[in-house]
Amino acid sequence: MLHDRVLVRQESGEGERRSGGGILIPATAAVGKRLAWAEVVAVGQNVRTVEVGDRVLFDPEDRAEVEVRGVAYVLMRERDLHAVAAERLQGTDDSTGLYL
Repeated sequence: MLHDRVLVRQESGEGERRSGGGILIPATAAVGKRLAWAEVVAVGQNVRTVEVGDRVLFDPEDRAEVEVRGVAYVLMRERDLHAVAAERLQGTDDSTGLYL
């Protein structure tokens, strides 16, 4: 990875899903613009706030997909990330583990 690039593996959001109340939402249902979570698998040398293994929140419409050995990844700049969720960010009792 070069510069400020982050390579992530997106969680499979395809198919049916359930709402918080347990309602089944079909894959064909129209959904408004949503951000997506993904796991960081590689970072460039100039990335400062993200480490491999972190979960990040990003806009799935602003992405460049790449396939490596049959696995689909998303390549983006660090500045395109909206939030980072990591165990290492939980330093105090009132911490949420999110870096926004």
